[in-house]
Amino acid sequence: MTTVRHLLDRKGRALFIIEPEDPVLEAIRLMADRHVGALLVMRGTELAGIVSERDYARKVVLLGRASAETPVWQIMSSPVITVSLETPVQDCMRLMTERRIRHLPAVEDHRVVGMISIGDLVKAVIEEQQQTIEQLESYIHS
Repeated sequence: MTTVRHLLDRKGRALFIIEPEDPVLEAIRLMADRHVGALLVMRGTELAGIVSERDYARKVVLLGRASAETPVWQIMSSPVITVSLETPVQDCMRLMTERRIRHLPAVEDHRVVGMISIGDLVKAVIEEQQQTIEQLESYIHS
């Protein structure tokens, strides 16, 4: 069974963070530069929230707010739904589907140690299915 730990070991544990008082424009620039759809909003080592492209579209663009003048804390999602390193991929998929979210921070000992996206989960499921198909084909041909 594939877990969050397995996914992070493969993809890496880089964290892309922003502070609550930073302007939304800076968050959007960082997401674009890093090719990610969400950032962790941190106060030191404390997870304060998460801000995504969806938050930007719905809470800045549609409301006619100024990106350079709106602080991240005003549009971030909080509290943040998190998972542990031992959470199975299937549980993460169920959680994302039920909560209609696309990113899950992984927490260990009250510290954020990585983040997975819906894309990471889909990739893992496809790889597992491909391995199962190859094993079945091998069994059939032997």
